[in-house]
Amino acid sequence: MDALVLVCPTLLRFFAGFIAMYFLGYSVFFRNWELKHRKEASSCLMSLAHGSPAVIMAVRALLHSQTLGAFADPDSALENTVLEFSMAYFLADLLHYMVFFPDETLFILHHLATLYVFVTCRYMIHHGAHGLLLLLILAEVTSACQNVWSIAGSRKADVPAAARLHEFLAAPFYALYSVVRGILGPVCLFKMGVFYLNGGAHGLIPAWAWISWMVVIGSAILVSILWVSNLWAEWIRERSHRAQKKVG
Repeated sequence: MDALVLVCPTLLRFFAGFIAMYFLGYSVFFRNWELKHRKEASSCLMSLAHGSPAVIMAVRALLHSQTLGAFADPDSALENTVLEFSMAYFLADLLHYMVFFPDETLFILHHLATLYVFVTCRYMIHHGAHGLLLLLILAEVTSACQNVWSIAGSRKADVPAAARLHEFLAAPFYALYSVVRGILGPVCLFKMGVFYLNGGAHGLIPAWAWISWMVVIGSAILVSILWVSNLWAEWIRERSHRAQKKVG
């Protein structure tokens, strides 16, 4: 592994920025909130600072790629910066969960798995960032909506405006998330799998690396589909319950 992994100034600067964003939310924006919601909202603020910027950075990196569409190309400097930006976020949010919510096993495992993929690509393999950034775009394009929905949801019991915003965003967020994670993500992963299985990465990306990436990413997509399916089921139950109350 690259010896600079633990001392990379770019990664450390990004990490410090996300930690500062967390404490800005915790100490300023959400200081009067209940402690549990204060921590959760500060995590969402970090996610907001990561999601949309990561999409923009990844799109820019892919547009500047010399061979658009090659899943085994050498990682460019711009692609490495995006990977480091995202690694810094996941490290900061992982720290949040391990300190404040150590029982949130699913989130902790998700962050560790994501870091495994990004770290091995950035510091060991040095190839394959193109496909990972495509998937990163799909994963983070819903981030802004999801985090506003989550923050509003944490205050919906106390603030009527938050309840209205949470309800207003629910269906559009679920729909966009379903399309991105349930259709576009699997399509992109399938194309990557076909590329790797046909030997497109032979001599560039070791089999252990791309196989493990496919397993991790596929598992993450499956969990996302199950999660949004549960949200849809709950949303439908709520609408049915309200309709029954009106009839009654």
